[in-house]
Order: sequence, then structure tokens, then C-alpha cells
Amino acid sequence: LAQSLFALFASSLAISLVFAIIPLCHNVVVLAVVMAVAGLAMGCIDTISNMQLVKIYQKDSAIFLQALHFFVGFGALLSPLIADPFLSDTNCILSNSTANASSNLPHIRKSLVPHHPGNLSHYDLPMKGMVVTRVSYAFWIMALINLPVPIAVFFLLYKERMVPCFNSSSHPLLSADELAMETRPAEKDDLSTTVQRPHAAGGHDDLFSCCQSKNFRGASYTYFAVHITGALVLFMTDGIVGEYSGFIYSYAVEEPLSVVHKVAGYLPSLFWGFITLGRLISIPVSYRMKPATMVFINVVGVLISFLLLLIFSHSVVFLFVGTASLGLFLSSTFPSMLAYTEDILQYKGCATTVLVTGAGIGEMVLQLLVGSIIHDQGSYSFLVCGMIFGGLAFTFYAFLLFFHRMYPKPSSDLDDASPAKPAVTDDTGQYQR
Repeated sequence: LAQSLFALFASSLAISLVFAIIPLCHNVVVLAVVMAVAGLAMGCIDTISNMQLVKIYQKDSAIFLQALHFFVGFGALLSPLIADPFLSDTNCILSNSTANASSNLPHIRKSLVPHHPGNLSHYDLPMKGMVVTRVSYAFWIMALINLPVPIAVFFLLYKERMVPCFNSSSHPLLSADELAMETRPAEKDDLSTTVQRPHAAGGHDDLFSCCQSKNFRGASYTYFAVHITGALVLFMTDGIVGEYSGFIYSYAVEEPLSVVHKVAGYLPSLFWGFITLGRLISIPVSYRMKPATMVFINVVGVLISFLLLLIFSHSVVFLFVGTASLGLFLSSTFPSMLAYTEDILQYKGCATTVLVTGAGIGEMVLQLLVGSIIHDQGSYSFLVCGMIFGGLAFTFYAFLLFFHRMYPKPSSDLDDASPAKPAVTDDTGQYQR
């Protein structure tokens, strides 16, 4: 926990520093390095936060994972609203010839998305002159908004006596059994976890213990198959999130829909808005419904949404309806898959890293792939690609269900462990299930 909190502190502080530095970067190589640091920090935060929630709350982690990813979606929806007032409606670079007529020029973000991207010769965009932009303020505001996060993490480290210089002057925020929710009575469905805990504890010695080869010795092929198929499902579904939010605007303004630019600009916001709404709805739903059922509903819903989008591809109204439906079904796929996979593997924590990595790779690769296909085959291929990715996600999920059935159940001595048996304490006095 101490290693994770220190990593979260360093990563969240790095993000604030990066956002403060970005407006000062006047060289594209320096900007690329700074953005790489930001991506590394965000990847650390994503992996560690998911892994620690699974590790702490175990069978109850589904609810907390849904809450975590609701705030991810909420941030993605809110940050463009913070930046929008600082984005110019005119060309940001004024030369002597365009200084007086700049108010009639469309913003560069709109003028570079014409109906025929190959023909840009008629756009006279000056590249030298006085820079007129206030976008730097948006980055500095985001840096300030993020600053309370590393402060809060440091406060938690301080209260938990994990800061070397201040480990004797504070009282713990929560006792160990309260933090791990170990004070409630053991339930019958937790008995398998009770017996498995001593063997699983070796996977939690430190932050990087999942990478140690000793954890793979004697593991069956289904152990690796569950990791791979779970990662492939998220590779497809998170890839769909990335490519749909990235190209739905370009698809809408092209023929046959030819939606006006301003109306098409609402589609990505609608998509992220329903992702956020779906994650909010999933918090109470995950309390009643199993993660496996939620993932099944999600992948089937994504497949049906793309099918209907293809059937009604000439309807602007259904484009908005399908976008909202797709965002709703994709919303809880990641946290539900994470909870389901860790449940299969008895919460050893290693699956979280594999799944987060698979999702990140999918979001990167599928955007590049779909962009290349749209450029060569036209805008209609955008929905065809989404349909194929949705079908692959459903196929990989079916394989995951198969490997779940094949995966060996934990060896539980139910005769020795009864519901009335009190909680066992280890040599440090901490409760174990």
C-alpha cells in the first residue's frame, strides 16, 4: 500500500507539473517528451487505483470500480467544458495580411475538417506572425484543479504513518481491519477466499510481485487463458470507445449524412455523457447483478447498437440515438470485466495490470487502424469496423466463459471452515478472511 500511494503521489504531482509546462513548450520534441511523461503518469494512476480497489475490497470491489470509472468519465466530460472558453473562434496566428480580416476566418479546428480532407490548397493559414491565444490559461487551470489530488494522497500517507520523517506524530486514519473491511462476519460465499488467502498473500508482498516468475510456476493453461481473453475483450471495447469518440464527428459530416459541423460537434459530447451516465447507473446495479452478467449485457448491447447503426445509416436521428445507446453499453464494460476476471482468479491482483494494459493498447491501436481504413475506404467503413470489433469482443467473451468453466476451483476444506468459525488472525494481529 505504501508503494502504491507513493507512486500515486508522484504520478498525480507529475500531471500538474506537465499541464503547467505544456504552454511553455515551443519545440515539438520537448512537447512530445512532456506528453510522454503525462501518459506514463496517467497509466500508473489507472493501473494502481484499479489494482488497489480490487485488493482491498475483493468481492465488494465491483461497486467501487464502477464508482472509480464514473469519475473517469465525468472528468472526460468536464475537462473540455473548462477548456472551451479559452479556445479562439478565429485563427490563432495573425500575419500582417490577415490581422484585419481575422474575425472572418473559421477556427483552425473547424477549417481543417472539410468534406474533402485531401484538398486544403484553398485554405490560406498563416504560420508566422503574432500569436493570439488564451489556451494556456486552460492548461494552467487544469494544473491547479489537479493539485489537490497529490496533496490528498500525501495527507493519506502522513495519516497512515508512511512518510519516514513524520511516522511518529500522527494517528492512523483507519485501522487495518477497517480499511480492508475485515470487521464484518465471514459469509458462506467467502469461505473459498478464506482458504485461498494464505496462498494468494504471496502475490501482494509488493507492487511488482505479480511480475515474479515464481507466481507462474505450476499454473494451468487456463490461468493464462483467462488473462489473455479478458485483456482481448477490453482491447476491443476500449478500442471502440477510442475510435468512436475520435471519428464520429468525421463520419457525421461526410456523405450520406452530411450533418452540419456545429450539430456534429455534439456527438462526442453525447457519447461521453452517456458513458458517464451509464457508469453512474452501474454503481447501484453492480450491487445486485453479477459482473459476468453485466459484461454479457454490455457486449451484446454494443453489437446490437452497431447493427442498428448500419441498418439506419442514412438517419441522422438514429445516429444520435445509436451514439447514446453505444455509450450506455460501453460505460461499465471495463470495471465489470475487471471485477469478473479478478473473481475468477481469487483476487491475486495480477489480472488488473494485464487488463489495463490490454485496454490501453486497444485504445491506441484501433484508432490508428480505423483512421487508416476510413482514409482508404471511406466513412461507411467506420461503422463496419465497429461492428467487427463488437463481434470480436463478444467472441473473446465467449472464450472467457469457456475458460472460466475449465479453470480449477480453489481447494477449500469446507469441513474445517464453517460459517460460525471466528476470523483467524495472523502473527501481526490483523484479521484475515
